[in-house]
This record gives sequence, C-alpha cells and structure tokens, in this order.
Amino acid sequence: MTSCDHSRLSQSEAGESSLAQHRRNLENCQDAFGDCDRSRLTQAELRTVDLSLRERNVSNCKDGAGACERSKLTPSQATEVLAAEHQHNVWNCENGWDQCDQSKLTAPETVQVAVSEHRRNISACTAGEEACDYSRLTPTEATMLAASEHKRNYTACLTGSGYCDLSRLSVEEAHSVYLKQNAAR
Repeated sequence: MTSCDHSRLSQSEAGESSLAQHRRNLENCQDAFGDCDRSRLTQAELRTVDLSLRERNVSNCKDGAGACERSKLTPSQATEVLAAEHQHNVWNCENGWDQCDQSKLTAPETVQVAVSEHRRNISACTAGEEACDYSRLTPTEATMLAASEHKRNYTACLTGSGYCDLSRLSVEEAHSVYLKQNAAR
C-alpha cells in the first residue's frame, strides 16, 4: 500500500481520508488488532472499545481461546466461565479427547461418559478399528459382532471385494465361494 500525499487531496477528499483513518483506528482498538491510538477516540468511543475488550475477554475465557484475564471478570462472569469450562471438560470426556479430566465430572456425567466410551468402543469394533477393545464388549455384543464380521467376510469372499479369510468360512460357504469363482471363469 502506498502512502497518501494529503497535500494533493481536495478538502472533501481530505475529510473522507481523515474519517477513514479514524474508523480504522476505532476498529483496531475494538478488535485489539493492529495499531490503536486511544488518544484519538472520543469518550463514547472509548466506552465502546472498553466494552468490546471486556466482552472479548469473557468470550476468550469461556471458549478457552485467546488471552483470558480472569482478574478482569466480574463474579458472575467468573461463574459463567467456570460453568463453560466444566461443559468443555464434559464434552472432551464424552468424545474421548485428551483434554478430559474425569476427576472433575459429577456422578451422572461419569455414567454418561462411560456410556459414550462404550458406544465408541462398539463402533470401533464394528468398523474393525485398532482402538477396539473386545474385552469391554458384553457377551451379546461380542456374539453380534462376530456374526456381523462373519457375514462381512463371507460377502467379501463371494464378491471378491474387501478382505477375505477363507479359513473362517464354513464348508458350505467355502463351497459356494468356490462355485462362484469357477462360474466366473
């Protein structure tokens, strides 16, 4: 961006340029981004800027993003921030993320997190993911999963699509696969 030679501007253009500079300065102050010259703001603009900065601080504290100055929170804002942090922790725990601190969960939240962990494990086992822990499945779930995996394997062998383990097929299923393969030749 080139600099502006204000001496070459008309009075109207100079006024527009000055107003644009003032607006940029105000936006920089409100956003806490770029250069901010508070001495060039009116009292009303200073109040607006201060309000914006306080609101951003509260938002940063609640979201855990950006700089958070807890000392600038009101008691009610501090309470809101603690509640938001707790909700973030519950969310992290329910989703199995590293930022989870289970010691901060209530008893009902601990139960809900356990249910979520169990569902994720079932999903991982169903998808054949490495994260699957078969020891955490109920006998019924393990039986259903084995049946589902057997069906998937048989279908893979029949269609030739996906991983096929012929050794896991019954004699009748292996015979069907053999016939299908020979019919395709």
